[in-house]
Amino acid sequence: MADVPSDAPQHCPGTTSTQAGKTSACQGCPNQTICASGMPKAPDPAIEEIKLKMATVKHKILVLSGKGGVGKSTFSAHLAHGLASDGSTEVALLDVDICGPSIPRIMGLEGEQVHQSGSGWSPVYVEDNLAVMSIGFLLSSPDDAVIWRGPKKNGMIKQFLRDVDWGEVDYLIVDTPPGTSDEHLSVVQYLSSAGIDGTVIITTPQEVSLQDVRKEINFCQKVKLPIIGVVENMSGFVCPKCKNNSQIFPPTTGGAEKMCQDLNIPLLGRVPLDPRIGKSCDEGKSFLAEVTDSPATAAYKSIIHKIETHQARQHFSSL
Repeated sequence: MADVPSDAPQHCPGTTSTQAGKTSACQGCPNQTICASGMPKAPDPAIEEIKLKMATVKHKILVLSGKGGVGKSTFSAHLAHGLASDGSTEVALLDVDICGPSIPRIMGLEGEQVHQSGSGWSPVYVEDNLAVMSIGFLLSSPDDAVIWRGPKKNGMIKQFLRDVDWGEVDYLIVDTPPGTSDEHLSVVQYLSSAGIDGTVIITTPQEVSLQDVRKEINFCQKVKLPIIGVVENMSGFVCPKCKNNSQIFPPTTGGAEKMCQDLNIPLLGRVPLDPRIGKSCDEGKSFLAEVTDSPATAAYKSIIHKIETHQARQHFSSL
């Protein structure tokens, strides 16, 4: 939970709970007296601090999916690359997948380190207009496991949002882990005052993915997160040689298109499988720049254009 202190014991009910400071789990906790007094029920001061920090960020977009392995990080990276391809657009990519940070590898930044300055942590730059932050930059080895409970993850995400010096940014893309748990709640809570423009939800065509993605959509609705749209990843395989399209993951229940129709959510597009996407990610290169003639590249560019158009409309409607 986002309201659990980093030094709290296991089974802490959370500082905003009516049981704060009163349950057996609270016995011996250094925060018990404060919790029992009701003081922590005030909003976390970090929320306003983050609002001030985010004042220089125009658009904040979360990339979500209830399912793991559907290509959230790959999409987040290509969304960032695509937006930054316009040299006048400043883009930042934040990786909040604390236990499985793959963004440093995908962006070609493995081995890079974060530096501290008077204005906070300095992100790592891929290009002059594309900045990245990930816990992967804080590990001594990419093979190191991050074995943390929720409160420590929460504290790390707070630091990323409050202490990173992003500067003037047009788009902040937040890559999240699968599920609807600690990391997601933390991001939503800490950006509650700054405002989240919307979410892009990633799925694959088969029902085993869609059933978890529906949970993610339900999560967004419960916490009042706007949904920009859904992307169906791994949507068929276009052979680079013969150009024939094969369904590797058959959409047995109608795929993302049927789900979006049922739930009245925009389908932003379908990205077909291309082995060169995986190769580009392993090599830390932009697939969009490396393989310009792939149907997947065309699909990515169409989806990115729809997201840009959506954000432009939202911006003008708020004026």
